[in-house]
Amino acid sequence: MQVGDRCYEEGMYEAAKLLYNNVSNFARLASTLVNLGEYQAAVDSARKANSTRTWKEVCFACVDGEEFRLAQICGLHIVIHADELEDLISYYQDRGYFEELIALLEAALGLERAHMGMFTELAILYSKFKPQKMREHLELFWSRVNIPKVLRAAEQSHLWAELVFLYDKYEEYDNAVITMMSHPTDAWKEGQFKDIIAKVANVELYYKSLTFYLDYKPLLLNDLLTILSPRLDHSRAVTFFTKDAMLYAAESKDAELAETLLQWFLEEGRKECFAACLFASYDLLHPDVVLELAWRHNIMDFAMPYFIQVMREYLSKVSHSEDSLQQVDKIWTHRDITENLTCLQN
Repeated sequence: MQVGDRCYEEGMYEAAKLLYNNVSNFARLASTLVNLGEYQAAVDSARKANSTRTWKEVCFACVDGEEFRLAQICGLHIVIHADELEDLISYYQDRGYFEELIALLEAALGLERAHMGMFTELAILYSKFKPQKMREHLELFWSRVNIPKVLRAAEQSHLWAELVFLYDKYEEYDNAVITMMSHPTDAWKEGQFKDIIAKVANVELYYKSLTFYLDYKPLLLNDLLTILSPRLDHSRAVTFFTKDAMLYAAESKDAELAETLLQWFLEEGRKECFAACLFASYDLLHPDVVLELAWRHNIMDFAMPYFIQVMREYLSKVSHSEDSLQQVDKIWTHRDITENLTCLQN
């Protein structure tokens, strides 16, 4: 044994190989064989030695020799030990062998001793190098991954749909809804959104979701309201939509639409909204129409600020007109004097 070790240390690997083989020291024999480049024989010796240390040594030597099939055989005996997984992953990644590492972990998932770390690390690798495979992996194994760790990886890789999926499974419904509204092109799905919005804890998200639907999916707003109506503060919801209705009417530049909205507010007894609409659509409304509506519903007080502004503008226009007429009179007077002087000179 000592002679074998001396031969090994002096680089006499063929002699060491014979000596270690004779004494059945398979761990040292495996080390000798990788130095000789006899990778298959080294794997066979590692199998007989059956120690994690030997498996790692042979695995890393096979990786360096780009014998990835043999490296995977060794790796399958390493990944089952959670405390060894990080070293193995780092060895592959530091050398840029991402495809080979992914293949190793994929092969390891079916092992009897497969553990959470393997499923988690494979998900993270997918997020970085094969994002198209991550969703399927999560759908199959979400209960076997470390969700907070995979959540961070998905966010860093901007995999918004996968992020929503994980938030949902982790019961972080608020974050799921926020992510869908922030990244609708990638993450929003109608059925999923309606299912999750009903579970959120922050009620403010109900109203934010209404705004989101108005901007992004207005034709589906009624479907959302069907789900949210038992949870909404109806007075606040009406106010919410009132603001949007007034904004829409003002931006439309349609006087008839603005006046119709005024009438609707009066029919619903919403006097404050009537007054607010007078301000929002001021330049569209006809004063005689407003006066008639206010008088008929006995709410002249609510319309008075509007009429004060109308009167102010009217007086300003009259004053401006008077100034203009005076200027015209001065011009004509000056012309008359000039013409008379000309006549006298002639």
